[in-house]
Amino acid sequence: MNEIRSGMPATRLAGVAWRKSSASGAVGNCVEVAWLPSELAAVRNSRDPHGPALVCSRTDLATLMASAKKW
Repeated sequence: MNEIRSGMPATRLAGVAWRKSSASGAVGNCVEVAWLPSELAAVRNSRDPHGPALVCSRTDLATLMASAKKW
């Protein structure tokens, strides 16, 4: 992998294992997460696996998820 940055096409993250929650609905309204090197994580829309990936630190992703669960 060359430079990893937010908004890059998810297809450029070759070789990563994308995971979808087991609680995801059957209609495809899900996000998928991949763990990247250097303590980074990537998130993509499961409906658009070739589209952009949001890349952030694993810590930031955990904070976002914890905040979302409170809503």
